[in-house]
Amino acid sequence: MGAKLRVAGLLAVGALAGAMTTLQLQANARETLAPLPLEELQQLAAVFGMIKSDYVEPVDEKKLISDAIGGMVAGLDPHSQYFDKKSFKEFRESTGGKFVGIGIEMGMEDGLVKVVSPIEGSPAFRAGLKPGDLITRIDDTAVKGLTVDQAVKRMRGEPNTKVSLTVLRKSENRSFPVTITREEIRVQSVRAKMFEPGYAWVRVSQFQDRTVDDFARKVEELYKQDPNIKGIVLDLRNDPGGLLDGAVAIASAFLPPDVVVVSTNGQIADSKATFKAAPEYYLRRAGADPLRKLPAALKTVPLVVLVNEGSASASEIVAGALQDHKRATVMGAQTFGKGSVQTVRPLSADTALKITTARYYTPSGRSIQAKGIVPDIWLDETAEGNVFAALRMREADLEKHLQGADEKKDDAREKAREEARQKLEEQFAKNKETPKPLPEFGSAEDFPLVQAFNQLRGKPVIVSKTAVERQAEAADDKQ
Repeated sequence: MGAKLRVAGLLAVGALAGAMTTLQLQANARETLAPLPLEELQQLAAVFGMIKSDYVEPVDEKKLISDAIGGMVAGLDPHSQYFDKKSFKEFRESTGGKFVGIGIEMGMEDGLVKVVSPIEGSPAFRAGLKPGDLITRIDDTAVKGLTVDQAVKRMRGEPNTKVSLTVLRKSENRSFPVTITREEIRVQSVRAKMFEPGYAWVRVSQFQDRTVDDFARKVEELYKQDPNIKGIVLDLRNDPGGLLDGAVAIASAFLPPDVVVVSTNGQIADSKATFKAAPEYYLRRAGADPLRKLPAALKTVPLVVLVNEGSASASEIVAGALQDHKRATVMGAQTFGKGSVQTVRPLSADTALKITTARYYTPSGRSIQAKGIVPDIWLDETAEGNVFAALRMREADLEKHLQGADEKKDDAREKAREEARQKLEEQFAKNKETPKPLPEFGSAEDFPLVQAFNQLRGKPVIVSKTAVERQAEAADDKQ
């Protein structure tokens, strides 16, 4: 039996070595690449064979190869990723803005799922769920103790299946059951409203396939309500990014035609590009420009861009472009600092490779990587100061991140985050409760947003007394 296993292992080694030879020939045909390291590839084939022949239990060959690819890619940087069948499906759902579920924007409060807003027209909307409702049970499972991801997975499922929820509506002091049929949901990545007469709030929570169309429709609706808008806050807080063309389009809506929005630079020719404020740089398919009907006033209306540590990638591109062209005042906190471009390359119908291919640069040539966008005016999260800011991870905190220009380790930053974590834990132990969550974005209690509108109205702004630019990502400012 042992001899058979060793023969099977050797056959597997031979098959893998043959595949490696094919790769070697293909690589040699590309003059830009150096020959593959044969000795290391032979070691890889040898390990593959040993696992196949000697491991305590049989191991699936396809899983071994998939795990090897995943490990190889994960060793590059935090954003490169190998997509297997399941993760590729989830990725396409996230960028496509579609999923199967009940249709709520949600958060967590006191360990329960909080309905921030039911998506208009969704099953949750039709079932009568309201902002502020708390979901205490999902089918037979208590929500208390579940993570956000676990709660989301239980509410999602296949189309036309049912999920039973127990809802606590504190405003009416009652709890009630509701059964909702899941269906395909289109995520609304853009929200907008008149915050007060003459002043509008536009929030982009992620850059997805339909973000530009949704943005154009929402802005048109705002100008129908008030053709003489005096100021707009573009809210990009906690926007993790998404599609590059969406960022170019949103920036283009506010910028003069044909000015540079962002440039990229990397190893291959395709990664060296400049994107300008013109339709040919953001239209993904044939058709009319969704921004063509926007009022001309949008190019000159006073503008504030609101950002925080959770603003990353595409949202940093927008903030950086509007800041460099002096089109907007950027307010809030220093952004995440994800200044790298990922390209998705399909490997099969169900798998793909997301690989970092370039770095982003703002119109003035600033690299975003590991530094982010520094606001023109610093703001705290609340009137009492920052609660969670020091705890938030940024690009420079991630292992294996691409190094930023003149970057160095910031021990003070790490110490501050650790002290803040300990302080919150001590507070929890003493009071037996978690810190009060921040107010909903866009509400009247949203402190940074109120300061942004004060800036537009020429009223006093309460700036942060403690926030400073993080030196690890800004060493180039020192002489």
